[in-house]
Amino acid sequence: MCALLLITETMIRLFKVKEKQKETAENAKENDLVKEQSAGELRLHRDISELNMPEECKISFPNGKDDLMDFEITITPYRGYYMGGGFVFTFKVPAVYPHEPPKVKCKTKIYHPNIDLEGNTCLNILREDWKPVLNINTVIYGLYHLFTEPNHEDPLNQEAADLLRDNPKLFGLNVRKSIEGNIWVGGAHFPGCKTGDFY
Repeated sequence: MCALLLITETMIRLFKVKEKQKETAENAKENDLVKEQSAGELRLHRDISELNMPEECKISFPNGKDDLMDFEITITPYRGYYMGGGFVFTFKVPAVYPHEPPKVKCKTKIYHPNIDLEGNTCLNILREDWKPVLNINTVIYGLYHLFTEPNHEDPLNQEAADLLRDNPKLFGLNVRKSIEGNIWVGGAHFPGCKTGDFY
């Protein structure tokens, strides 16, 4: 009976050791995952702390500053076709950032050759030209550039691109109408996005 008790105690100890090893291995996997996520968050934190945006751009954190992975940039151009408008872009930063670019969408309905009516944005550094050395500041300047130099050569909104190329004056009029709001342009309704609506 003593031998049986000794064997049972030994088996219990072995079982506990195995459980402890399994728990340690699972914790190590979780820690590796946390480290990977933390690297992206650390990089994003650095990017945001080093932002050097044009004065027409503002950053906000709708979910609070504890959630850096989701934020908004509002661009209010002081010149050009889009002067007087306020355009909000959402940024969703993946956990593997900077190895993948942020997902960026325009929340503001806008008449623009490089932004479609669903808010998809044609900016090459958000797709095939993304490299981990790029940062949030680069993306913001790229978006800002879309307002200072709209491009008809790589359109998401073909109608706006054709009008910009063929009749810039009418294109400018349509942009103004879309900013003023409550108007239909090219079959789409624009509720307006005047700068005063944002500040």
